[in-house]
Amino acid sequence: MCVRCKPTNSYLKEIVVLFNTNQIVRSLAGPVLLALFSLGAVPAIAQSTAPATVAAPAEAAAPAAAPAAPVAAPTPAAKKSEAAENPYGIEALWKTSDAVAKTVLIMLLIMSVSSWYILIVKLLEQAKIGRQSKSAAKDFWTAGTVQQGCAKLDANSPFRFIADAGLEATKQHDGLMGHVPLNDWVTMNIGRSVERIQASMQSGLSVLATVGSISPFVGLFGTVWGIYHALTAIGISGQASIDKVAGPVGEALIMTAIGLAVAVPAVLAYNWLVGRNKAVMSDVRAFGSDLHAVILGSVKKA
Repeated sequence: MCVRCKPTNSYLKEIVVLFNTNQIVRSLAGPVLLALFSLGAVPAIAQSTAPATVAAPAEAAAPAAAPAAPVAAPTPAAKKSEAAENPYGIEALWKTSDAVAKTVLIMLLIMSVSSWYILIVKLLEQAKIGRQSKSAAKDFWTAGTVQQGCAKLDANSPFRFIADAGLEATKQHDGLMGHVPLNDWVTMNIGRSVERIQASMQSGLSVLATVGSISPFVGLFGTVWGIYHALTAIGISGQASIDKVAGPVGEALIMTAIGLAVAVPAVLAYNWLVGRNKAVMSDVRAFGSDLHAVILGSVKKA
């Protein structure tokens, strides 16, 4: 071999060695990089999964801890104290109102009590007269004479009162009254007794009519007085805050409501009682007309 070819052969051997070395490095680079990536990803994955694992028990423990602290229900004593401390109730209205407002409340209370009392009394009276009307239709007209029929009636019955008036008319038809025809004289006496019964039946209804007509205006007066207090409180304080206006305005609204609550039952009771009175007086007038005919017939036979 020539001398010039030796360096060339040595260079070729070095190139082959370097080439083999690069292949070995390349073959080892892939697994090494994969291993390094794996080692770096494990802590990141651990950090990302750790809060989730911690949050899961926390969320599981939260529902279990929620029932452990129930909301305490208000006791009856607390409710009573809240009701007692209400500054806008009826009790507070009475305590904080002046003499004018208290007078209005007392007037409305008297009107309400009187209207309900009259309603109950008149209903009982009308029911009693209804029972007496049935008794008169059953017992009086089956008697032999007017005197015997009167004896069967109740002493406090309006029908007994009419029958006694008719009998007295026949007994007192003398003197100056003898110049009046008996028919007219008996008619006059029975008519007067019927009118007295009607007046007794209508007694108390004027109170209901009065209460129903004036109680809204009494409540309205309380409303105006409350608004006046509200304006006065605003003028003194210099500011229209809710705490300065709420009390007087609430007082005014309560007065209006009480006035309407008194008026409406009174008006309804008046109309109802008037209708029932008409039915009762229809029976009374029918009894008087029949008694008039019976008395005249009995006198003619005598």
